[in-house]
Amino acid sequence: MRFAVLGSGSEGNALVVQVGQTRVLLDCGFSLSETVSRLARLGLQAGQLHGIVVTHEHGDHISGVARLARKFNLPVWLTHGTLRTQNAAFAALSATEISPHLAFSIGEVQVQAYPVPHDAAEPVQYVFSDGVRRLGVLTDAGSATPHIEAILHGCDALVLECNHDVKMLADGDYPYSLKQRVGGRYGHLNNADAATLLRRLDRSRLQHVVAAHLSRKNNAAELAREALSEVLGCKPEQVAVATQDLGLEWREIT
Repeated sequence: MRFAVLGSGSEGNALVVQVGQTRVLLDCGFSLSETVSRLARLGLQAGQLHGIVVTHEHGDHISGVARLARKFNLPVWLTHGTLRTQNAAFAALSATEISPHLAFSIGEVQVQAYPVPHDAAEPVQYVFSDGVRRLGVLTDAGSATPHIEAILHGCDALVLECNHDVKMLADGDYPYSLKQRVGGRYGHLNNADAATLLRRLDRSRLQHVVAAHLSRKNNAAELAREALSEVLGCKPEQVAVATQDLGLEWREIT
């Protein structure tokens, strides 16, 4: 089992998971040409994908999904609430509504959706598995609920939102209303909240921890690494960061 990130941040998000010969894309917030280019950087062609799972309808996660699915005849999985916001864009596509609480499979990839607090219609995040190993993904959540903690307990790899540093957001030039949205219960996890969540989890199986969805304006990679590495008891450089421009190269989960 392995995973890689095409890009992570407010300008576009996508992550690919592979189990055996099955490859699943999580979100697609890039143009068609940009997505194809970023897949090629990972040694993949879009036609090798077996489907796309969607977290929510915000443009940095969904803007490229319909075009990619239509071009390469890819099935899409998303919640009823998310699909309801995209009826026109997803017309004539093979779109399957999923429950925010139930597991399903795409080829060899087992997928567990789970609901998260975010300012979208029916947002979810996912845990991917090969039946033994588990990759937990959590971005675009304003707070960590007990259910999120339970779902992410004991994962072998985590992609964890570290969107902003509290002080940088407060001192930055965002309008007050946007600061409240980003830092609120239905916004995005800050570095300290991500570290607190990580501390509460069973980390005994963790092989990879990736800081993701970092704000260009309100965070810095070294701050995210410092927050997570303190919990992990490792050097900051041992914490990976999925960037907006380069994403993250393949990581094997053994």
